[in-house]
Amino acid sequence: MALLLAACGAPTATEHSDRQPDIYPDYRDVTIPAGIAPLDFTLRIAKGSGLTGDLYVKVEGSKGGQLTVRGDYTDFDIDDWQALTRQNQGGELKVTVTAETDKGWTEYKPFTIYVSTYPLKAWGLTYRLIDPGYEVGGDIGIYQRDLSSFVEEPILTEKSVPGRCMNCHTPNRTDPRQLTLQIRGENGGTLISKDGGIEWVDTKTEQTQAAGSYAYWHPDGRYVAYATNSVHQSFFTGKDANLEVYHLFSNIVVLDTKTNELILAPQLNSDDYQEIFPAFSADGKKLYYSTSKQCNMPAEYLKVKCSIVSIPFDDKTGTFGTATDTLLNGRRDNRSYLLARPSYDGRWLMYTVCSRSNFSIAQRDADLWLMDLRTRQTRPLTELNTPETESYHNWSADSHWVVFSSKREDGVHTRLYLASVDDKGRVSKPFLLPQRDPWRYYHALFKAYNTPDFTRSRVTLNPMKLARSAMDDNRKKVTIRK
Repeated sequence: MALLLAACGAPTATEHSDRQPDIYPDYRDVTIPAGIAPLDFTLRIAKGSGLTGDLYVKVEGSKGGQLTVRGDYTDFDIDDWQALTRQNQGGELKVTVTAETDKGWTEYKPFTIYVSTYPLKAWGLTYRLIDPGYEVGGDIGIYQRDLSSFVEEPILTEKSVPGRCMNCHTPNRTDPRQLTLQIRGENGGTLISKDGGIEWVDTKTEQTQAAGSYAYWHPDGRYVAYATNSVHQSFFTGKDANLEVYHLFSNIVVLDTKTNELILAPQLNSDDYQEIFPAFSADGKKLYYSTSKQCNMPAEYLKVKCSIVSIPFDDKTGTFGTATDTLLNGRRDNRSYLLARPSYDGRWLMYTVCSRSNFSIAQRDADLWLMDLRTRQTRPLTELNTPETESYHNWSADSHWVVFSSKREDGVHTRLYLASVDDKGRVSKPFLLPQRDPWRYYHALFKAYNTPDFTRSRVTLNPMKLARSAMDDNRKKVTIRK
């Protein structure tokens, strides 16, 4: 049959389907913030379906406005897409896909994209890209991504600091004007950056055994909590699992960035327990962390069951209280509770749950859960979870958006997903971080996304200056506060 085109270039459908199109990424019924980069997608083409890969897409706003695009993927104009989403904030976008087949054009049942009333108060994301293998070295890098476009920039990469492993890049409540990150290995160090300044600190002491990692800022910007640990890997043979990550020891310290002193507390530096993944509460008056009884590792890896505990902290005196409060008991529940991340409004606590371990990103059964801090009621976030790993999550500054990593696509490569959270803790269907031509991008990317976080503004540290300072051996030693 001859192809008939309307005056606007739209094909005339010869068939109408009562099914929605099978698209990649699956952006059907997701909720997005106004002004985000276009949700480009393509069709999944099954063998024998007769689809050619060419499609025509019309997007209509419930509050007005329309976009059309034609090609083998959508490739929406960024300015037009953002204008349409802003016009329809609090409304809906109806997306109608018409696809070419070897017999003509088929129009599918429309699907909906919801535009949230909550703005995304973030310039973008920061994250690490790393090979999902287990060799030492490789092209590791910390990057930032503008969420209103597809622009990605390096902050620090292994090409500029050869042979160094870097991670634990942490802004203060998404504000990169206060930033810390860790370089491991030879000439390692901890970056403390405030308002563009660069200072490298050696946080390892005889008493603490290791340098700081897994950082979290106190909201006043003076203190940073770190875990000090030794991380190792063991490998399985003849099993579905291939890797177990464990720590031989782990404790928690707090660095006073004004005096370069480490603040220790007996509850956080026990030989009988491992304390890991610190996070200050929204008001800064307590520190959440995970703790598990010390086991003979790696032989007793199945026995590692972490609880989530809090301890009072007084920022005026820089001291901890004595009583701890167990929010979730891992040994009693035969589970591991990890990566407590309080929302910045103080209402929610998001965390991961897995059957064992204090390193959830390596556990296939790791899921995200949510606690209401007012009532301590908990629930699994079924809206976000899959049979594969979900972990490494963080909140936007206004506590209405979350970003997390997931291995749902292939069980190996972590990808980043975003979702909205309303005032009642209801979470929307997550959407994959948008990319231009996403099928080609993600299927050609053999890197894993790691430790994502929102950044309310662009990180302005000069990458070359940062790299030179990282390679310098100038490290300020810390002392233990008496």
